[in-house]
Order: sequence, then C-alpha cells, then structure tokens
Amino acid sequence: MTAVFALATSLLWGFADFGGGLLTRRMPALTVVVLSQALATLVLGAIVLATGGWREAGPQLWWAVAAGVVGPAAMLAFYRALALGPMGVVSPLSSLGTVIVPVGVGIVLGERPGLVQALGMAVAVAGVLLAGGPQFRGASVERRTIVLTLFSAFGFGAVMTLIAEASTTVTGLFLALFVQRLCNVAVGGAALYAQVRRGEPALPEGGRSTVRAALPALAFVGLADVAANGTYAIAARTGPVTMAAVLASLYPVITALAALGFLKERLRAVQMTGAGLALVGSALLAS
Repeated sequence: MTAVFALATSLLWGFADFGGGLLTRRMPALTVVVLSQALATLVLGAIVLATGGWREAGPQLWWAVAAGVVGPAAMLAFYRALALGPMGVVSPLSSLGTVIVPVGVGIVLGERPGLVQALGMAVAVAGVLLAGGPQFRGASVERRTIVLTLFSAFGFGAVMTLIAEASTTVTGLFLALFVQRLCNVAVGGAALYAQVRRGEPALPEGGRSTVRAALPALAFVGLADVAANGTYAIAARTGPVTMAAVLASLYPVITALAALGFLKERLRAVQMTGAGLALVGSALLAS
C-alpha cells in the first residue's frame, strides 16, 4: 500500500504543479498560492466539522503548524529562484530535497533498504533529475539563485516530513491538513499584503472577473496539493519512509507528461530518458 499511496502523491502533486503553472501565466504567482490554499482550507474545515476531527487536537498539531509556515516560505523561494535563474537548473534541484530530507530521516530512524530498493532509489532519483530537463551547458547560475533553490528544496522535503508526523489517524490527518493550510494562508497572505504595499498588483489584468473565472482551477490546484500531502502522510505511516519519499518525488515526471499531453509541448530527449528511468526505478522500489 505504501507504493500505491506514494505514487498517488506524485500524480496529485504533478497535476497540481501543472495547473498552478498554467494559472501563473494569467495571475501573479503569490495570488495563485494564497487563493488556492484558501479554497482548500474551506473544504478541509467542512470535512473536519463533519468528521469531528477537532476532537483529536493535541501537541502533535505543532508539526502541522511548522509545515504550514515552512511550506509558503519554500514556495516563495522556489518562485524567486525560477525568476532569477534557468528553469532547467532550478526545477530538478528543487525536487531533490523531497527525496534527501525524508530519506535521511528514515535512515536515521533505522530504515535500511535492500539492494534492489537502493538501486531503485538511485535510478528513480536520476530519472526525476533528468525529467526536469536539466541544462548542462550555457546555464549561468548566480549564487543567490542556488541558495534560494536549495532553501526551497529542503523546505519542500521538511514539509513532507513534518506533515507525516502530525497525525496518527485519518480524522486527525484532516485536522492536521486544515491547520497546515490555515498557516499557509496566513503566511502567504502576509507576503501578498507586503507585495501590494510595495506597489505590486495582487490581481491579474482582468481584475476580479478573471479571478472568478479561475476559481474552479484554483480549487483543483489547492485540493490536489492537500490530497497529495494526505496520501504521502499515509504512505509514510504504512511503510518505509525511504520508499514513500522516492516514489512521491516522481511528480516532475507527471508534470512534464501533462504538458506533453495537454499542451503538446515537445519533451527533450533527456526528459524522455528521465521519465523512462523514473518508471524503472519505481518498479524496482515497488518490488
């Protein structure tokens, strides 16, 4: 079941990133983050009320609070790195943190993958890096861009680790995700307010009508992201964290394939190779 939930995580994150990428072509990135998370928070709040999840409030929710604070900071650093440096360098490096941090935690806690699983990890990670379309030549990268990229990478990995520790039951997981999203909206909203104070617009060119038209897509992005956090938490609880983290990190492959299928974007040879390696690594891990 660990492999199933972890692969579901990669699918959900992959489509969430694809949808978010499309939305940021029409709206400011920070606005997309805040609105999508706010819509997800409303849905989660209703679920918590319906399931009685608030009864499971306890000290473990501080893990969710930490994830809710780290997540927006990592996302903002990621967007800033994309604005400053080449996407072919930033994107693959940022996805690496979702493997290194959880896998490192798993090893510290005593997990020791077998030879086949270790080989699967190496192949899958190589596939993820290549699927991002890395630039091997002509990619001038400033030190600031590298720092922001590494910060976002380890931030994403930290969120995965923190949310997995925030609950032990399904209803408790709904509460933890709700608390995480509340913090996401609070931190992101404060950053958006600061952006407006600096004179940068919060609304797209079409104003509120454009936002209203984009609400279904924003809701999809927010809910897919929430669901991915939930399926990863279950995967990390039901099996080895090392396996869950690597399989969940395949989302860049899903995003690239979604762009190929929906936007007819042509994948470079290195990306196709990466997608193939990711599938081979997944099969080795799932075995």
